Amino acid sequence: MKTTLTRNLLATAIASVILPVTAFAADPKPGGDIIVTYQNDVATLDPAIGYDWQNWSMIKSLFDGLMDYKPGTTELALDLAESYELSDDGKTYTFKLREGVKFHNGREMKASDVKYSLERTANPKTQSPGAGFFSPILGYDAVSAGDTTELEGVTVVDDYTVAIELSAPNATFLHVMGLNFASIVPKEAVEEHGADFGKNPVGTGAYELGEWALGRHLVFEKNEDYYKEGVPYIDTITFEVGQEPMVALQRLERGDVDIAGDGIPPAKFLQFKNNPAYEGLMVVGDQLHTGYLTLNVTIPPLDNLKVRQAINMAINKDRIVRIINGRATPANQPLPPAMPGYDEGYEGYPFDPEKAKALLREAGYEDGFTTELFVMNTDPQPRIAQAMQQDLSNIGITAEIRSLAQANVIEAGGVQDQAPMVWSGGMAWIADFPDPANFWGPILGCEGAVPGGWNWAWYCNEELDEMGDTADAMVAEHQRDDRAELWGSVFIEAMADAPWVPIFNEQRFTVRSERMAGDESLYVDPVHVPVNYDYIWVK
Repeated sequence: MKTTLTRNLLATAIASVILPVTAFAADPKPGGDIIVTYQNDVATLDPAIGYDWQNWSMIKSLFDGLMDYKPGTTELALDLAESYELSDDGKTYTFKLREGVKFHNGREMKASDVKYSLERTANPKTQSPGAGFFSPILGYDAVSAGDTTELEGVTVVDDYTVAIELSAPNATFLHVMGLNFASIVPKEAVEEHGADFGKNPVGTGAYELGEWALGRHLVFEKNEDYYKEGVPYIDTITFEVGQEPMVALQRLERGDVDIAGDGIPPAKFLQFKNNPAYEGLMVVGDQLHTGYLTLNVTIPPLDNLKVRQAINMAINKDRIVRIINGRATPANQPLPPAMPGYDEGYEGYPFDPEKAKALLREAGYEDGFTTELFVMNTDPQPRIAQAMQQDLSNIGITAEIRSLAQANVIEAGGVQDQAPMVWSGGMAWIADFPDPANFWGPILGCEGAVPGGWNWAWYCNEELDEMGDTADAMVAEHQRDDRAELWGSVFIEAMADAPWVPIFNEQRFTVRSERMAGDESLYVDPVHVPVNYDYIWVK
């Protein structure tokens, strides 16, 4: 996933710095039942395993973690943790848990559940795609290697206190505690259902699973014992699956559906957007997303900096945005505008085909060259690739398009000498949490430039990696702005090496019926992707 935080280096509780999640919708009304549609069935509701945009917000509503985010924002907030303290060396977080919080099975949540849940996700037998996020915790390597099932750094102090020691100070750790992978689960329910826990989820969240008819629907019911007073507002949410997006939209227009989960089909987008009758039903929000063209810096002639700079200047990003009906804004750097560290003053590479031709001549490619452009074979991605192909041909570069299934494109990108250029459309990075570190390591850092990795540019700048490490060690509250600025400089310096052509920052569109209420940001929540069901309500 497919992502501003506050920290305090002093060994004092910071409940006054990071506030609990609270509702902010004006005059919300409790009660009501809504219908949400999706084309595909849900794969799992196990928080240790689920990792797609469809089940992410569902899991968020069934489970809680130590941390979360203020609804509709990227502002970190306390959740099951009532407060925390951070040691003077910046490595040990001691969380004080809320008392009286109950799982859906009626048992009170305790500190031992926190330890169990983190160790379960880290255990390779769970096969969690999020296990690696826990690597900062002391003892993670031993668990990952299968030498033990216990995380050395996680200690149960008492029933309502848990201490987590890291191997080194890490400014992203509180964000990790806000991921679904860090959700707290009851051991007895996991052991009862085994591999089927994802079909029989038990958490502490605002909703509990009432019914799941595979291939037909899921029903979420309001948790009457939820620890947050007053929420959720809605009594039941029925997720109907197997609904073709166009049919779902037509049903929403008739008032039979409340949220069209798959959004607006491309063929219907402009008609829906420009129809005054639907004004207010479509909610638009920024995503922690950047769509980019990777340039493999190890494959000639893309190993030549001037060639990569020329390609950056050859692509007409405005035209590409028009291809997707304006559902994005042109990008000039890897970080999306909503991310801390985004440099508003950076202008990037201009669209300048003549300058691009001059750079190719300087690089010794006056007659151009032939290369390959890999793209996912689902509309509109091939059309976007064709637009890039035309732009490149205008400066003498012949780009042969390789249109393949998503899995094949990802596989090719993970082989060092196979894919000269990859358009990330349909596979582009959406941050797991709202911190620039998550936009570096996997897709631009040296750690991602490995076989099977997601750094398809195979760009490895150890100096910039070290700058990132320095930034992530800045855990003090007073260092927050300096840390964001340092991370921003990492990305801008990377752009000087031109391993990417940042193309656009895609926006999210959610369609809701006239009966739905709540702040618009909740329907395009940047963290509870795509909808924060806990705080929306029926008029």
